[in-house]
Amino acid sequence: MTAAHQKDDDFKNPGVPVEVRRLSKVFGALRAVDDVSFTVEAGSCFTLLGPSGSGKTTVLRTIAGFEEPSEGAIIIGGKDVTRKPAHKRNIGVVFQQFALFPHMTVAQNISYPLETRKYDRKRRAQLVEKSLDLVQLAGLASRFPSQLSGGQQQRVALARALVFEPQLLLMDEPLSALDKRLRETMQVEIRHLQKRLGITTITVTHDQTEAMVMSDVIALLQNGRLQQLGPPLEVYRQPATRYVANFIGESNLLQGSAVPAQGNSLVFTSATGLEVRLTSGAGRTQTGDCCLVLRPEYVMLGMGAREGANSYPGTILEVIYLGDIVKYRVALESGDQLFAKTMANGELGVLTAGSAVVVSWGANDGLLLPG
Repeated sequence: MTAAHQKDDDFKNPGVPVEVRRLSKVFGALRAVDDVSFTVEAGSCFTLLGPSGSGKTTVLRTIAGFEEPSEGAIIIGGKDVTRKPAHKRNIGVVFQQFALFPHMTVAQNISYPLETRKYDRKRRAQLVEKSLDLVQLAGLASRFPSQLSGGQQQRVALARALVFEPQLLLMDEPLSALDKRLRETMQVEIRHLQKRLGITTITVTHDQTEAMVMSDVIALLQNGRLQQLGPPLEVYRQPATRYVANFIGESNLLQGSAVPAQGNSLVFTSATGLEVRLTSGAGRTQTGDCCLVLRPEYVMLGMGAREGANSYPGTILEVIYLGDIVKYRVALESGDQLFAKTMANGELGVLTAGSAVVVSWGANDGLLLPG
């Protein structure tokens, strides 16, 4: 799907904006979604990210019309659809398990939404052919789902969701049934297809990497509440809370307090007495009791580390080899422990447990979060 297709223009969709206003959903005593608001720009890919039970699928089902909100409103293309039934919202949906009909061929599965919408036979055939071409399944129209690979089944589900030219595409954990390698490939292919078609897309996932690859904007949920909203790089580099810092990527977290220092700087002191100098700026204005967030890739090891603004002797406790990346757990003399990441083919080679090292990072590398 990564190559341009002659028939893409047949499915060009200007996309519609989506607005979720103060959405809440209550199931008995459980408040599954609690006062969630966000706006999805037309033509963008927006991801609801969070662990199981965070409320992300409930939000998606409410947008689709499968659940009625307890409070709040859903606005699609400028129209309030909060009380509109699902079949009248013109939304394509890709389900977690694809939900293909096993007794129908690929072509029949894709054609099904057109039949329920009373398209005539000639138009159905045209749209099915274009959909198959779009997802590179031309030639497989007569096969049954059981004769397809997982990736091919996923493409059929996607083609079925797009064939009737919906104004909005929703995807609920669309890649979770695939193995890791295929999942990574399909992340990129779906992203390319979404950008080519220009269709507004909202997807749900618990996989942070998938969210980073596929999204223009990420909404991170926890216990039904929105924790942070923003572009992937912003959410990664400027986490708003400790929960976000832990969920998106990996973080070293040190508890302590910060005070202003000379010039444009702060000094953070960990609970064990480690002093860290920080340049005041975005994410580095917190004083008093706070938490230092330091990504492992910012922690340098070896001779080059001596040049960092914050430099400390330490000992490697553990080496975790990840192929292209090596992760080290390092104990500092203060008693604090940090993780560092380096390239496996870097000038350091692969260090061993027990080695004495110098670790450092720059004054702009750490962030301070309250509490």
